[in-house]
Amino acid sequence: MKTGKSYYLLNRQRKHRIDSRGIRRFLAGLVKEMGQPEASFTVVFVTDKAIHDYNFRYRHIDKPTDVLSFSGEEDYLGDIVISTETAWKQARRSATLSFDDNIRRLALHGFLHLAGYDHETDSGEMRTLERRLRRRFQC
Repeated sequence: MKTGKSYYLLNRQRKHRIDSRGIRRFLAGLVKEMGQPEASFTVVFVTDKAIHDYNFRYRHIDKPTDVLSFSGEEDYLGDIVISTETAWKQARRSATLSFDDNIRRLALHGFLHLAGYDHETDSGEMRTLERRLRRRFQC
């Protein structure tokens, strides 16, 4: 049986710098806050082209998106795939959101999906929890 956290970061893009230490600290706080200290998952940073391909292949949507989540099996929660290009564009359009904050926000959104929440089918539970956690983690 696994003990302890197992979350990994994979950077499959080179256009935008990722604050690996900062995102690891954020993830540690998030899994603790969610009461899932044994959580095992991966966050993958990709290009718009890569996430466009995933979005089309798995959701049949022919455009890039900001974040996708893929559920895992057994003790592995799954994968969170984040387009740094889309995250960068979103941050640039915002007067208050930095790129690093947006990366954390997208990781939070993806993690909630891996934890079983679904804003497309629930009655607002995920949205409420996500807002509370955004305030808590200032992202």
